[in-house]
Amino acid sequence: MGVMKTYLELLEAVLTEGAKKKDRTNTGTYSIFGWQSHYDLQKGFPLLTTKKIHFKSVVHELLWFLSGNTNIGYLRDRGVSIWDEWADDNGDLGPIYGKQWRRWGSTHGAIDQLSQVLTGIKRHPHSRRLLVSAWNVGELPDMKLAPCHVLMQFYVSDQRLSCQLYQRSADVFLGVPFNIASYALLTMMIAQVSGLSCGKLVHTFGDVHLYANHVEQAREQLKRQPRTLPTVVLNPEIDNLYQFKYEDIELLHYEPHQHIPAQVAV
Repeated sequence: MGVMKTYLELLEAVLTEGAKKKDRTNTGTYSIFGWQSHYDLQKGFPLLTTKKIHFKSVVHELLWFLSGNTNIGYLRDRGVSIWDEWADDNGDLGPIYGKQWRRWGSTHGAIDQLSQVLTGIKRHPHSRRLLVSAWNVGELPDMKLAPCHVLMQFYVSDQRLSCQLYQRSADVFLGVPFNIASYALLTMMIAQVSGLSCGKLVHTFGDVHLYANHVEQAREQLKRQPRTLPTVVLNPEIDNLYQFKYEDIELLHYEPHQHIPAQVAV
């Protein structure tokens, strides 16, 4: 339970200390700059329990990123609508996460950053270059939404894999719980295919903000007591990151408080 108090401390800090700022969506935010949270993945899967998170969407979005796909057709076919507001009439989003992770354009041709990191973890586990970036400056103008979670770095110690995520922009009420779950799951999956156990997820932020139309929802959530964290079980037969399917990822013992509706700012 204490693991997710880390998130609630961040939510409370933004609510009580955040500076009032205008934003791209014209919704208005309360914002702080610079924060770091640590989640020990040995103590349970860090899926928020003070409101229900749609884990199906977390899994399908991550598998979609891993495939390199940037068209929402895959998500729509599986009943996931989280990217609908940004896609064009053909369902395309431009060269967002999946493209950058798997096919970063360069003078050397397309670079599969993620596969390079998978190889690096096995061959050079003490490397300080186990990074994947989504912030491709040359292709930002072609993206329907600039990446919010822009950089991940992996770290191996004592046969445990940890991940640090840098997030330049973070919607603390709607987006951050989703991001925590997504990168925790990715770390678990990469650890399994690398023959490692899990260490920590370190979540480092730039601008963390609470939208003005989420204030009451945040206050409601802060009244709730965290419950015991769930467990995620991966199919132990999978030894290739790109072979994971939805059915290979099982969420157990998730008993959250009820969902709190909030409108996404586009």
